[in-house]
Amino acid sequence: MAGNARFMADERAHPHQDMDVRHRLAQKQAPFAVFFGCGDSRVAAEIIFDQGLGDLFVVRTAGHVVDFSVLGSIEFGVGNLGSPLIVVLGHDSCGAVAAAIASARSGQMPKGYVRDIVERVTPSVFAVAQRGELTPESVEREHVRVTCELLYERSMIIQDAVDAGSLAIVGCEYRLVDGAAHLVHVIGDVGDEVEVSDGDSRI
Repeated sequence: MAGNARFMADERAHPHQDMDVRHRLAQKQAPFAVFFGCGDSRVAAEIIFDQGLGDLFVVRTAGHVVDFSVLGSIEFGVGNLGSPLIVVLGHDSCGAVAAAIASARSGQMPKGYVRDIVERVTPSVFAVAQRGELTPESVEREHVRVTCELLYERSMIIQDAVDAGSLAIVGCEYRLVDGAAHLVHVIGDVGDEVEVSDGDSRI
């Protein structure tokens, strides 16, 4: 979050990007977090959080939808690289969310493999619609929460690490205009001083 504050203030430190770091990382990496985010070109985790080489293990799909390769990649970051934190990063103006809402309203699914993305976001659309608050913002937040829960529920490696207290999962919302990332969901122990913005936590 300190790196995000630097990014918003245009005071980026650009850490861990020099030649010595490249040489040190050539044989081994130990990222402090696994970032699972949307493939949107405007939402690059290393830039948004002012991090450098070796800091983040990044996995991205359109709409941060979960499939087997995503689970395997995140499990590698947790189990093989020892990262103690998973960050699910959603954002406003998400094309996958907009497509899922449009499909739910029209009853028409997109063609090609975009359909698979929309199908994986649609449960979040339905959950929000049942609560009577169907807006892009509410779906985006719900989809972040659902993604965090899916990672915990579907991967025994992730679940065991969270339950053992060696891993936490947090969901964040990123706003394109001001560059701010807000914590909206927590699974596991991230300390007592973490504030969740209109979301919830399960420790």
